[in-house]
Amino acid sequence: MSQPRRTSRRRAWTALTLPALLCALAACSAAPATGGADAAGPAREASPTPTGPPGTLFDDFDYTGADDPSLAAHGWEVRTGGGGPGIKDTWSADGAAFPSDQTAEGGKVLRLRSSTDGTAQGTTQTEVQTTGGNFFTGTYAARIHLSDRPTSGRDGDHVVQTFFPISSSDSSENYSELDFEYLPNGGWGSVGPQLDNVSWYKADPPDRVHNTVKRSLEGWHTMVITAMDGKVTYSLDGKELFTSSGKYVPREQMDIHFSNWLIDLPFTGGPRIWDMKVDWVYHKADEAVSPAEIRTTVDGFQNAGTAYVNTVATP
Repeated sequence: MSQPRRTSRRRAWTALTLPALLCALAACSAAPATGGADAAGPAREASPTPTGPPGTLFDDFDYTGADDPSLAAHGWEVRTGGGGPGIKDTWSADGAAFPSDQTAEGGKVLRLRSSTDGTAQGTTQTEVQTTGGNFFTGTYAARIHLSDRPTSGRDGDHVVQTFFPISSSDSSENYSELDFEYLPNGGWGSVGPQLDNVSWYKADPPDRVHNTVKRSLEGWHTMVITAMDGKVTYSLDGKELFTSSGKYVPREQMDIHFSNWLIDLPFTGGPRIWDMKVDWVYHKADEAVSPAEIRTTVDGFQNAGTAYVNTVATP
């Protein structure tokens, strides 16, 4: 199960300029879905005018690379520098890329690549996150490809592939964190593969509740977190997995993170690469959105050629 991250996440961020008038939801989602959940689509350029229904974030991750100016302009940053979790001080922008992928609905993915040779000096971890701190209650969803085996090299690393909204600071009095964490080879004494859902109240000392699903989840999945009406519900591919309530709900605004990291270094003996992919991310503020409604909305954006929308109010 997840451990505290124990590193400050406070940072500067870039304000996003949005149109005052927003298109109606029906105009963005009226087109019918094409193909199944794993249908591929053509690559396309990011929408120059991020319009859409109020309180909505959608990103198809149609960027050229970690240094693409649109990535920062759209409120994302690739983590570098120090801190945990995992192998401390090994965060690198080198592992973030946006390659074409025939299995992606939008044609491209955010690929988070972490690598190691079994030494701290030979390890890089990858995390991509929003920077506005303006996500609170509502629905969070992402289509994510999980890996049971390394892309290259020997299997056996205790890798963690994650999607989570989290407070900007671990020391916040109203600390909030909601986790999807996939451990293909287990970790912290457990044997994988397993998916952990964790709702936090405090990072230090750790105070959280969790649920574990013990099975392989190799491949594409739609992960949904709904935080509304005093409870948090985690769903996978339309099936509810876990609900937390009471003090284990968001208490302040958060950022959205995707991270691919290593708990420890269990062996040396050659390089290996672990890949995690994100097709798209969606957030609807202050509303519980069903899996069917998420599917319709995402299909509508993609069919309209809309690669990016952010109409979520800034704090």
